Amino acid sequence: MTLIAPVILIGLLGGMAVGLQGPLSSMISQRLGIIESVFIIHLGGSLASFLLILSKGGGNLAEWRSVPWYALAGGVLGLAVISAISFTIPRVGVASSILVIVAGQLVVSALLDHFGLLGAAIRPLDLPRLAGFLIVFAGVWLVIRP
Repeated sequence: MTLIAPVILIGLLGGMAVGLQGPLSSMISQRLGIIESVFIIHLGGSLASFLLILSKGGGNLAEWRSVPWYALAGGVLGLAVISAISFTIPRVGVASSILVIVAGQLVVSALLDHFGLLGAAIRPLDLPRLAGFLIVFAGVWLVIRP
């Protein structure tokens, strides 16, 4: 059985990283442009990943061909995420931007869980989960409304 505390802690740290990445990306995009911001952010991430892989003697990188081709779209989707963050933060603020992006993640996540797509464990969208999502979306509306 998985201990829930490390999962929550790692999730919170990842969320904090997204919360910090947004304003930093927005700073770059306001000075250079969105596409340039995306390039710089991904270049920095690529260099950091390269150093980590290098420290592991290459890791499993040689097995990249065993990954389904559509999984490689994750990098392209990263461009969409950074672009969306860079675009929305100057217009509605950091908290509202992150909240809307998380709401979008919930929509896709609920569908992936419900149908068991892309390797997700099947977790049907029942009434309690739907109610929870509706509460979150009501919160999004309350936070982002003018």
